[in-house]
Amino acid sequence: MSSMQLNSSANVTFVRPATFFINGFYNVPHAKYYYVFLSLVYVVTVLGNSFIMCIIYLARRLHTVKYIAVFHLALSDLCGSSALIPKVIDTFLFGHQDISYEACLENMFFVLHFMNLQSLTLVVLAYDRLVAICFPLRYHAIVTKTAMFLIIGIMWSFSVTFFSILVGSVNRLSFCRSNVIDTYYCDFAPIYRLACNDNSVHFLMGALCFGLLICTPPILIFISYFCIALALLKIAHSVDRIKAMKTCTSHLMLVAIFYLPILSNNIASLITPIHPNGRLINNSLTQTIPPMLNPIIYTLKTEEVMQSIKELYKRNRVHATMERNMKCSGRN
Repeated sequence: MSSMQLNSSANVTFVRPATFFINGFYNVPHAKYYYVFLSLVYVVTVLGNSFIMCIIYLARRLHTVKYIAVFHLALSDLCGSSALIPKVIDTFLFGHQDISYEACLENMFFVLHFMNLQSLTLVVLAYDRLVAICFPLRYHAIVTKTAMFLIIGIMWSFSVTFFSILVGSVNRLSFCRSNVIDTYYCDFAPIYRLACNDNSVHFLMGALCFGLLICTPPILIFISYFCIALALLKIAHSVDRIKAMKTCTSHLMLVAIFYLPILSNNIASLITPIHPNGRLINNSLTQTIPPMLNPIIYTLKTEEVMQSIKELYKRNRVHATMERNMKCSGRN
């Protein structure tokens, strides 16, 4: 075990390792190909989310309340992947599996914080669709830009506060047995299980985190879409009903891609024993694939975004043609 650091607080001494050893993906055959795959996923994630943010920023037709939330989702996806994937690649592909105690807690905070923001933003987008379909005449009065920025601000305040408390609680643990983390990043549960003092409070906090942040959002989204379904049944014309349903398809696909793998992995781990490497690969894919697919889905499945891309492309072509003509006339 690495050398230990002693920290005394209120006459209680806590034993902390100088470093943790991240042991995930142990003895995975041809593992380097998986890390190369994650590198490609990260590149597509950065390009895709940067692209969708640029389109929303440049296209005036997308300067609406809904696309403030979509922009925030892309930002959360980009930051979440940047907090996780480069560190995983550096850890396992380049053999830097030792991580300092402080850096480990920082990694835990940022990965969990941005994953939570992704989840909460999907709830906000469900709320946007709920108001748009169930209260169409009052939509612009209820869902304003001020209200959306306020909601996003509350999300950030809640998430930062919650995970600061969660990560800070690790300082109340003593690690006198092992400093080996059997996962691919500094996750909360594998770390508190290493403690040799009472970790019952941390078990409850982990359960609260799972229930509040993983289970509650999809329940709220399900309730919102149940209300939307009831509202759609009341629409007399099938054309109007289909048009309203189309505005929800992109969001429903994002919800399915984000929540189904996470919930399936957790349910499967409770029902049947899964090989540790299989579990880690499944968990890593559920954290890295959705941020890559989200901008692709919003680009290909949302008519407003596709139309905005075409308009920006035409505008750039016109500007390029005008500049070329001006240069030619200047020479003449």
